[in-house]
Amino acid sequence: MPKPSPDPRQKVRDLSIRLILLLGMASLLGSLVSNGARSVTGPYILLLGGSAAVVGLVAGSGELIGYALRSATGAYVNQNHRYWNVAMVGYGLLAAIPLLAVSGRWETAAVLIIAERVGKAIRTPARDTILSHATTTVGRGWGFGVHKALDQVGAVIGPLVMVAALVFTGGYAPGFLLLGIPLVGVVVILLFARLTVPRPGRLEANGGTRENGEDPSGIMPYAAFIFLGMAGFASFPLISFHLKARSIIPDAAIPLFYASAMVVSVVVALLVGRVFDRIGTHALLAIPVLSTATVLLAFSFNPGVAIVGSLVWGAGIGIFETVLRASIAESTTADRRGKAYGAVSAVFGTAWFAGSVVMGVLYDVSIGHIIAYVLIVEAAALIAYFWMYRSRIALRFQEGLGNLIP
Repeated sequence: MPKPSPDPRQKVRDLSIRLILLLGMASLLGSLVSNGARSVTGPYILLLGGSAAVVGLVAGSGELIGYALRSATGAYVNQNHRYWNVAMVGYGLLAAIPLLAVSGRWETAAVLIIAERVGKAIRTPARDTILSHATTTVGRGWGFGVHKALDQVGAVIGPLVMVAALVFTGGYAPGFLLLGIPLVGVVVILLFARLTVPRPGRLEANGGTRENGEDPSGIMPYAAFIFLGMAGFASFPLISFHLKARSIIPDAAIPLFYASAMVVSVVVALLVGRVFDRIGTHALLAIPVLSTATVLLAFSFNPGVAIVGSLVWGAGIGIFETVLRASIAESTTADRRGKAYGAVSAVFGTAWFAGSVVMGVLYDVSIGHIIAYVLIVEAAALIAYFWMYRSRIALRFQEGLGNLIP
């Protein structure tokens, strides 16, 4: 009796899951490198002679350049579909991290930190577009949630490497050198993933879902919410600068705070992925709440309260990046998705740059000024969210009328 032929849909689903896991492992190793370094960026710049304003400027500039460039790289991959080539070039710039061991000056360290962010700008639109194809059959929220969770596992391990380096050597340089080892694994996994699925677009046979990207009434409130929500979201380099500058905890414990935050983000990313598949972008409402709670807790002078603030910060990371990427995949067609990822990421990064610079400057004035700033910005973000919600209701009403009226 002949064996039944395999279900083509199940074959696509299995291949999609395999691709999500492979990209997740590549991101795990890449995140190990980048987040291991980021967990000590603030203290390291302080050690090299930088100020709080410098930390805010470097962190913000890195995010601005890293996200603003995504608009260009997103448009590039959208046009030529060379997703794998672009992703590999972007991951290659992680080599800037081991070079921090021999930087010597905060200016040199700043250039290397920003170079790593440029690498992320190059690889992210291509990688997320590949993932968007792979998540078609398994659920957008679940697929991006699993990828984000694996990414954050690396973000936990990386800071622990820095902790070990600081404990056993008393310096940052050995830790930066150790972070260069996982780069080999990133290359191997990406090459294998490319051989497994050379044309990821074929995983999404219908070309994508509805296209909301052409509707200005839907774009503007969404962009406003993203901008305001991120403008009030503190960067960890500034939080870690606070922990060192005020001698709240020992230097070696700072990466542990970051690692703890990443553990929370792993759990939250998995949970919010499933939540997104049920309630959609309503999950973004948690961002203004978490941004406000972060600034109220993380800049405390009490170690216990500060670590709670770090954990809240990690929850925000897990929610924002998972829901943002899933919502773009869900609301755009495949032929425009790379460009959409780049454009929204540019808004995201511009906001993080502005917020980081403002909070870095305000820190030198008083922590109270930072709190006031975040409260105002996140209140505005809530208003933007309700603007976005009403715009979508109005759009659906108009579409309904169009269907009723010949």
